[in-house]
Amino acid sequence: MSKRILIIGAGTGGTLTANRLRRRYGDRAQITVIDADDRHLYQPGLLFVPFALADPDDIVRSRAKQLRKGINFHIGEVDRVDIEAEEVLLKDGSRFVYDVLVVASGSSLLPEETEGLPEALSQGSAFGFYTLDEAVALREKLKGFDSGHLVMNMVEMPIKCPVAPLEFCFLADWFLHERGVRSEVEITYVTPLDGAFTKPVASRELGDLLKSKDIRLETEFATGQVDGDAGKLISWDEREIPFDLLVSIPVHGGADFVSRSEGLGDELGFVMTDPHTLQSAVAPNIFAIGDATNLPASKAGSATHFEGDTLTANIERFFDGEEPEGTYDGHANCFIETGFHKALLIDFNYEVEPLPGRYPFARVGLPLLRESRLNHMAKLAFQPFYWHALLPGRDVPGIGAQMSMDGKQPTPSNQGESE
Repeated sequence: MSKRILIIGAGTGGTLTANRLRRRYGDRAQITVIDADDRHLYQPGLLFVPFALADPDDIVRSRAKQLRKGINFHIGEVDRVDIEAEEVLLKDGSRFVYDVLVVASGSSLLPEETEGLPEALSQGSAFGFYTLDEAVALREKLKGFDSGHLVMNMVEMPIKCPVAPLEFCFLADWFLHERGVRSEVEITYVTPLDGAFTKPVASRELGDLLKSKDIRLETEFATGQVDGDAGKLISWDEREIPFDLLVSIPVHGGADFVSRSEGLGDELGFVMTDPHTLQSAVAPNIFAIGDATNLPASKAGSATHFEGDTLTANIERFFDGEEPEGTYDGHANCFIETGFHKALLIDFNYEVEPLPGRYPFARVGLPLLRESRLNHMAKLAFQPFYWHALLPGRDVPGIGAQMSMDGKQPTPSNQGESE
């Protein structure tokens, strides 16, 4: 009897996992992927849409067409996972049994968790860019925004792509300069963190970059309410920040079905997952990947890509009756658009924060923690790499899943620091 592998979610994690497992097992495994629709969104492209740097039609493709031949794709909404019976129940009454389950359902936006935010979004005083419709609406708004106070607010961590709010501020600075109205617009980045980023060295670098671009940084701001009518953000300690245009990144949580599946998720609905093996805490034949997990790693496509190596190897070990190996080290890297056709690159893991140097090699690589046009060009080149290498689950020569210190310049003050 062939192995029954069921994957919930046909985003980055689910797709690359399905494709890798299909290459590994061929017809010796029955691989089924479930998702609610057939629209695969290239999420990094959402950042570019508000600034007319990306066409919405170019960042959406069919989910089914990203899956290798022989993988079953089913459209439907998951109701819950029956862990004891080893089956997934859909809202239409369908049931799918599994020998191994992979939860790759991503994360969800929860604006309703912040008082006043849904109303501000609906009335047009607040906008987002984490969905395609929101990004398109914000593009139209920015076309006519010539003066006032633009506020970028991240309500709470974790979020998808933690550097995206910073990138938005940098691109807004560039965009308003291009339109000749930057001097008429004040930009403020409001964050619950104690700095511009979670990692100390990168936080200092990015904080200095914000300052150099005259972007105000408001830290340790615990957003309690959005008053769209009055145009102000209000924190739990009653600090107020006025705005004429609010761009909000709301609270994130896991998929609804995770909370309905007893023992699967934490209080936010993220799957409780071993940070090194990708095995779930609730059952040895359930694994999770990407934004759906509660890992202390970045919810970013690069992290998901690197997680895929560990995940697929441990699924194979499970079928072989072996213990999983904890080979995932939290590795992630991120390009940070800084405007004016430049970008930064950071590379880090659970234990080592972003360091200066070059990636992936000392002699041949992109500059780390430094603005460059080369990094900007590499970020633009990532989109075809995503469709043609990352999603198909191909190995990339020279870029390993574990973080390498080759090319990096560690100092005594930043070795071994963790998130």
